[in-house]
Amino acid sequence: MVLGAGLRCLASVPWSSLAYGLLGLVLLWQGGRLLHRLWWRPRRLELALRAQGLRGTRYRFLTGDLGEHGRLNREAWARPLPLRCHDIAPRVAPFLHSSVREHGKACFSWFGPIPKVTIANPDLAKDVLSNKFGHLEKHKFQGLTKLLSDGVASHEGEKWVKHRRILNPAFHLEKLKIMLPAFSTCCEELVGKWMDSLGPDGSCELDVWPEMQSLTGDVISRTAFGSSYSEGRRIFQLQTEQAELFIGAIQKIVIPGYMYLPTKKNRRMRRINSEVESILRGIIGKRMQAIAEGESTNDDLLGLLLESNMRHADENGRSSPGMTTEDVIEECKLFYFAGMETTSVLLTWTMVVLSMHLEWQDRAREEVLGLFGRDKPEYEGLSRLKTVTMVLYEVLRLYPPAIVFSRKTYKEMEIGGVVYPRGVILELPVLFIHHDREIWGRDVHEFRPERFAEGISRASNDRGAFLPFGWGPRVCIGQNFALLEAKMALCMILQRFEFELAASYTHAPHTVMTLHPMHGAQMKLRMI
Repeated sequence: MVLGAGLRCLASVPWSSLAYGLLGLVLLWQGGRLLHRLWWRPRRLELALRAQGLRGTRYRFLTGDLGEHGRLNREAWARPLPLRCHDIAPRVAPFLHSSVREHGKACFSWFGPIPKVTIANPDLAKDVLSNKFGHLEKHKFQGLTKLLSDGVASHEGEKWVKHRRILNPAFHLEKLKIMLPAFSTCCEELVGKWMDSLGPDGSCELDVWPEMQSLTGDVISRTAFGSSYSEGRRIFQLQTEQAELFIGAIQKIVIPGYMYLPTKKNRRMRRINSEVESILRGIIGKRMQAIAEGESTNDDLLGLLLESNMRHADENGRSSPGMTTEDVIEECKLFYFAGMETTSVLLTWTMVVLSMHLEWQDRAREEVLGLFGRDKPEYEGLSRLKTVTMVLYEVLRLYPPAIVFSRKTYKEMEIGGVVYPRGVILELPVLFIHHDREIWGRDVHEFRPERFAEGISRASNDRGAFLPFGWGPRVCIGQNFALLEAKMALCMILQRFEFELAASYTHAPHTVMTLHPMHGAQMKLRMI
């Protein structure tokens, strides 16, 4: 009877009231989850880190240290550095510089509600990159990563192993040698364009930063897609714009659901991604059809990738294919961003630094002319370059394209005597390790290429403190590609030109994904 009365009472309640009640319970539950994520969990993690001796900033609700990070950036970036000043960390990464100085080389700050632990000890950083403490995830920025490139650099576990194995053959030294003519063709076009710009006195002034971006975009277009070069250039333009939008979006993804809002920039990022994927799908489709009809795979990166992918599928059975078309598209997007960006940054800062230190420009030119004269550089000669190699290494030390590497704990793990919970970002500040006086000596902020005269391992007090391309199993797969391209370009420029900083140049390095010259790299070139 009681049950029956209860059912009659429930039946008398309007359905609308029940719906509102259920909605209220759902909202209350979701609100509790949000409060836990944005307040209780960060506070608990902060207490756990401090209890183990780590020092750092106090958590601010929702935004963490993003506001302070932006404020310090604006202040630092408003003031350029003196010429020949290579102590760039306070300007390039002012928040990180302030944190390390105040709280020590192992400290924590907040990326929104996520704790970010800085580890500036090179041995610990190498161990993290080598997965000595167990598997660590690459830190992804929610849905942003796929909009830029979701290739091998962002994969984990078995998928990373498979993609890395398929990609490796395309970057073997023998394959890179085959790409040298494409490198020299692009460099020859650049040098020819600069020659045409010379005035009656045999000199001209130009901003080499966009020139280097254009050069490395051309190189990756030719070496990745061969005959589809013009379509490749369009991808280069779109990926450059996407990278700029990516940086702006990072500051806002701590707002739950931000990337799903139909803002103007979010819509533009999705349109760019759709166009890039459409172009790539067309190129890949045509190439796969040509291969199916018996044509050669070609010796460009796409052909080598497809060839390796088919070989992987044959070895593992057709029921276990290598990469899907979508996978190949994402790897091609990564070719563009990583291949173009890293080398353009390295070449730009190399020209800037050699313009500040003319004695090293003269030494590098003397070596190049002694090996090649005015002829096109060839591989055997490039491999014998000593002074040019030392110069490139020292520029990579002082101006590393990527100033930090990030990993994320996917479970509780102990690193360097500290137990980190799941979901903590580990920030490995390459720039700070490269500029550490205890590692590199009192001349750490001086341009001294001779420190690399006996190789990388003897350049500092720590054999593993040079990390421009990362370390361990996930070291950059394209590092030999980037260095070979940089040597080719620098040699062909030194063969034809002397260069010095223009009066309009402002020394203002800052980060936009990688280390850019904020106001360009204006130079005066003179034909020799």
